[in-house]
Amino acid sequence: MRSNRFDTGASALLAVTLALAMAGPARAADKVVFLTSWYAQAEHGGFYQAKATGLYEKAGLDVEIRMGGPQVNGLQLLLAGEADAIMGYDIQVLQAVEKGLPVVTVAASFQYDLQGMMTHDDVTSLAGIKDRAILVSSAGMTAWWPWLKKKYALSDAQVRAYTFNLQPFFADKNVVQQAYPSSEPFQAQEKGVPVNFHLFARDGYPPYGTTIVTTRKLAEGKPEAMRRFVAASMEGWKSYMENPAPANVLIKAANPKMSDGQIAFGITRLKALKVLGGEENVPIGTMTEARWKASYDYLVEAGLLKASTDWKRAFSLDFMPVLSAKAE
Repeated sequence: MRSNRFDTGASALLAVTLALAMAGPARAADKVVFLTSWYAQAEHGGFYQAKATGLYEKAGLDVEIRMGGPQVNGLQLLLAGEADAIMGYDIQVLQAVEKGLPVVTVAASFQYDLQGMMTHDDVTSLAGIKDRAILVSSAGMTAWWPWLKKKYALSDAQVRAYTFNLQPFFADKNVVQQAYPSSEPFQAQEKGVPVNFHLFARDGYPPYGTTIVTTRKLAEGKPEAMRRFVAASMEGWKSYMENPAPANVLIKAANPKMSDGQIAFGITRLKALKVLGGEENVPIGTMTEARWKASYDYLVEAGLLKASTDWKRAFSLDFMPVLSAKAE
């Protein structure tokens, strides 16, 4: 860990922070290493936008964005001090708290988890998958599958292993599969296969998406610097939806396999799903205790979390006052 990470900052509000930074003497920027959950893509655009447009720099931060990937354990790296914050998942954090790990979610970029189901175009709702073969990954079996199974009276007998190969789906119209809105549907479009995407959150799946997770030591010990990071990141998301070009340069530099077409497809999907502000257009980054309680209740009922877990330690609403950016 570098010694200047998360030194206490001027003010919680980004605008006030910038004004004070301009008025006061120059000081070294606080170093922040932020680890994403996967290769660079549109779903990470707000963070890259904050970097590309100087929002982090204006907030007195020197932010390094590192990509995650299939062999990267973000939570482990966070706890080891190799990252100051990571892109996280509500279920992962609740289960970490159950184990006594000192991690906490401080903001949610998206009001919904982006997990959903891709079906052929003859299926118009999740209610229509009852008699279909369902491709589910091993991770999905211990995350959203218990929720979906109960919601639509599905059976484990319908499940087939999803290996992230779309050929079984393309070959059989009776097959449906897990998907993210800008990934598998884009591949289907490239193949000329008409599909529908069904977001689980639309049917009540409670977790947030693309969250910011840090350690309790940093959140509680250096809260002003974390507030500046959260605020600048959320402003980055607002900016990205207005003009994504600056971030897209960084995204493609980090992930050369990412095409302009897929990025554009992803942004279109994110806007259509209203992921930043939700249907109520709340401030970007918003979280509520009620939503976290809903995730806790689901996990306990599904046998994925002990009822004795202190679920309120999985998140902090102390960063809410800085989140002034609206999605629209």
